[in-house]
Amino acid sequence: MRRAAWFGMMVLATGVAGYAAAALVSSSLRTPFVQDLFTNLPLATTAHLAGGLLALVFGGLQMSSTLRRNRPDLHRWFGRIYVGAVLASGTGGLVMAVDSTGGLVAHFGFGLMAVCWLYCTGNAFRFIRGGNVQQHRAWMLRSYALTLAAVTLRIYLPVSQLAGIEFIEAYRAIAWLCWVPNLLVVEWLVLARERAPASSA
Repeated sequence: MRRAAWFGMMVLATGVAGYAAAALVSSSLRTPFVQDLFTNLPLATTAHLAGGLLALVFGGLQMSSTLRRNRPDLHRWFGRIYVGAVLASGTGGLVMAVDSTGGLVAHFGFGLMAVCWLYCTGNAFRFIRGGNVQQHRAWMLRSYALTLAAVTLRIYLPVSQLAGIEFIEAYRAIAWLCWVPNLLVVEWLVLARERAPASSA
């Protein structure tokens, strides 16, 4: 990943991770919406936020080619932390999706995202255990694209409010928009990489 793009991604990911950490440690820093989540689903919300903030940071570090090349030991350990974090956050998110604001449209949007996140991460782990580095990298890109839904959601929400869209209507759409375009962009990048060797040949 190009250094400037990676740095920008890490700034956004770390910012959202910091917000999640603040919400975990202090109820006074939670919005009413987040406080309701803690009140109704404390364990799932805690797992979702704690796992999510770790996934944002350690997943971003996994995208660094410098780290992979110079410190493969750290890359492996960060990968283990990332998989565990996604397992916790994705499971918590799946539980929360059943009771999410916005009705069935939001339930299915967030629920399917959690399932895809767990599936992509599980595949990334399975392929590296089998020694298939190329497929591992492809599935990790898909997984981290879904991790970054935490960032895109927090971009779309204030933008929708500034645009004057009713919160519930915006939230239903964002339940899908926060992750589907991310996944489509990464899928395009993965396919482009796979075609590159054939084109060069």
